[in-house]
Formats: sequence, C-alpha cells, structure tokens
Amino acid sequence: MAERKPIESWLTDMDGVLIHEGVPVPGADRFLARLRDSGKPFLVLTNNSIYTRRDLQARLARMGLDVPLESIWTSALATAQFLDIQRPGGSAYVIGEAGLTTALHDVGYVLSDVTPDYVVLGETRTYSFEALTKAIRLINAGARFIATNPDHTGPSTEGALPATGSVAALITKATGRDPYFVGKPNPLMMRTGLNLIGGHSETSAMVGDRMDTDVLAGLEAGMETFLVLTGLTAAEDIDRFPFRPSAVVSSIADLIDKI
Repeated sequence: MAERKPIESWLTDMDGVLIHEGVPVPGADRFLARLRDSGKPFLVLTNNSIYTRRDLQARLARMGLDVPLESIWTSALATAQFLDIQRPGGSAYVIGEAGLTTALHDVGYVLSDVTPDYVVLGETRTYSFEALTKAIRLINAGARFIATNPDHTGPSTEGALPATGSVAALITKATGRDPYFVGKPNPLMMRTGLNLIGGHSETSAMVGDRMDTDVLAGLEAGMETFLVLTGLTAAEDIDRFPFRPSAVVSSIADLIDKI
C-alpha cells in the first residue's frame, strides 16, 4: 500500500466526536486548541441541519469549545450550495429549521409552496402531518426531492430520535421518488468543505464516530479516516462493514499528537 502524505488539513464530525449528549468529550478542547495553534485548516462538520453556523458556534462556546465561524460546515450549508449550483435563484418548499431556511435564503432561494423547483427535507423536532402531506403532493406534481442527510436516527439524552432519513423513507414510500441526499456519506459535502479551506483529499483526514456516514464519506472522498469510539459505532460493530477506517482510536484525545 502506498504511504499517505502528511495530514495538512482536518475534518471532524461534531456529535460523538467533540461532544456527546451535550457534554464535551475529554480532550476535545485540547484537540481544537492544537489545530488553531498549528495554523492548519480544519472544519467541524455535522449532518444536523437544525442550527445555523452562528448558533452552533455559540453552543460549542458554552461548552468551552472555541471554533471559528468559518470552520463550521453543516449539511444545510452544503445543500444550499448544491442547489445554488444546480438551479441558481430557484424556489423550494422546505421542511426544516433555521439552519436550513437561513442557508437557502443566503444563496437567494425563495421559499414557497406554490410550484417550487424542489422539496427540501431537513431535520426538525416538529415534523407535522400537514407539512409532509404538502411535500408529498408537491413531489407528485413534479418538484424534485432533496434531503439534507440520510441519518435514520439522531442522538438525544432520552435515546434515539427519528431523523431525516426515516422521514425521507416515508415520503419515498408515498411518492415512489427517492431523494438526493447531500450530507454525509455523500463525498460532495466533504469536497465542498475542503474547497472552502483550500484542502486536498490526499493530505486531509476525517475523524468521525460513525462507520456508515463519517468513515464512508472520508473514504470515498479519498481522505485518511479515523474512527473514534465515543459515539455510535462500537468496536464490535466495525467488522459488520465491508470497509475499514485507516485507524481506530478511543477518542479525539488520541489524535492530538498527530496534528
């Protein structure tokens, strides 16, 4: 196997890697401090489309994690950028929160339920039968179906919550139309993020807690991949997948000396 080049830029998932159920993972603050001190470009990524960049920066800051605004990249931002390239100045019927609606407004999209170009499904804690029915009818009438991410469940202190992927499956069952998922593991989200920081896949690393999104996304984008065991994927789960990360570590603290 060819030896990889030194890591010059880092991408890391947020939930399960830097924080877990609203609490910082031990060592996350030192990992981020080392990245800032090194001057190497980095991104904190999340498939959660609920929050804006500014919201996430404030939430992380309250936990003692200092992340610059420009170092945060979400599936909502990636979705907005994708639609801006596909159909500039288009329109969308959106099921989601401020993170998604703000991102779409910022690229010049009009949010409308009258013959929109797209139905865009994101994360929300208040999915309504009325909104889902509207989305189904608009897709049946010709709107293209986009979803921010394929995650079927999300974490909470009470246990797993149904997430975008589960709701997308309901819409697909009712319409016969599969969505295009922009977030991880789509390498599109990784590549657009790398472009923002001037990184290159051959010299970049992806750190995540999920084999099916984080590791797969990094692998398909051509990056070095690190799986941490502080999130959803346990050590005994790894062999269930037909691919492997470059390395498995206990937590983000184990990667500080690699920066």
